[in-house]
Parts: sequence; C-alpha cells; structure tokens
Amino acid sequence: MPFSSSPFENFLLACKKCGVVPTRFILIVSVANQTVSLFERTVAAVYDRRSKRKFPSNSPAVTDRRYRFIEKFYCSTSRFGISQAAGSNGTPLGLHRIVEKIGGGWPVGTVFKGRKPVGFTWQGKPDAKITTRILWLEGLEPGFNRGGNVDSHARYIYIHGTGDETTIGRPMSCGCVHLAADDLIPLFDKLPGGTLVWISEH
Repeated sequence: MPFSSSPFENFLLACKKCGVVPTRFILIVSVANQTVSLFERTVAAVYDRRSKRKFPSNSPAVTDRRYRFIEKFYCSTSRFGISQAAGSNGTPLGLHRIVEKIGGGWPVGTVFKGRKPVGFTWQGKPDAKITTRILWLEGLEPGFNRGGNVDSHARYIYIHGTGDETTIGRPMSCGCVHLAADDLIPLFDKLPGGTLVWISEH
C-alpha cells in the first residue's frame, strides 16, 4: 500500500538526496509520538506492455516497490529534546543506518558499558542505562548528522534496552532511543546491519 504520511515521504526524499537505496526493512522513529514503526518492502512482479513480458520479483527490471507497515512499538527518546550537536544529549533527526549490532545471545537484562557486558539488572544494576541489545546508528546526512560536531555515530547514538522500562513511552533518554526488551530482541534478530532508520520530529 502507498503511504502519504509526511515522515515516510521525507524518508524517501532523504534517501534520494543522499543517493541511498531504501533497504528491505525500515524503522521510522517518531519523537512526537514516542514510537518506532517497522516497515517491510514488498516487491510485485511487473508486466512490461512493450515486450509483453512479466518480470519476476528478483529481476532488476522490477520497479513497482511498496512498503507495508509491520508493527509499532513505544519508545523513549531524549528528555533533553531534539539536537544534532555533540554534548547536547538530544536525539538527532534524519537518515541513519544500523552500522553495528551488539549483544546478540546475551540474556535479557545484560548491562553494557562501552558496549561490553558488565553485569545484569537482576544482580545489583536495576537502573542500568544500556541493557539487553544495542543497535548502533550512523548518520547518513553530511553536515546534519554525519561528520564534525553533529556525527551521530561519534555521539554513540543507539537503539537499546533500558533497566527502567517504566519510562518507555515518554522522553527519558540522553539522546538514544530506548525500547522494551520484548520489542528490542525480535527487532535485533530480524534487522540486518545496514537497515535504514529515519528519526522524525513528527
């Protein structure tokens, strides 16, 4: 089905501007709604009237591509609001991709520091800031979320779990995107590295 929502259209425009091919899965983070929406590309076979041929879905000739909504999750973005700048603790906007996946195989509640497991929430670290899984994001828009003082990757912007899941659904992070473990783990397992993430104000 086609989408007319502004965040989705803006995502496609950003991909075109950056010369980035949309990936099979897309995550759209809404700061206003404190949600993360998962979309998956569906590819239909295309009938070419000139040659009277029907191209299979894996053919380079296929151009009829659509995305379908899969699922929506509540999240928590920054309690300091939106900001691209290093040191602001704000959640950055724009086009990103998952550049690294960290924590696969560790149990729910594993606590990470410097992206290394250092303990568990049930063993003296109930309010740990980074838990369970980490999807490290890389900005793709030079001068906006990539390079210099606005580089999302250098700012360690992640999608990750949190020790206090009661905060999910309202701004509470220090720039990252928090998800509940029950939502984060299936996403972590499903999404390949390189998956695009659009962080929208709306």
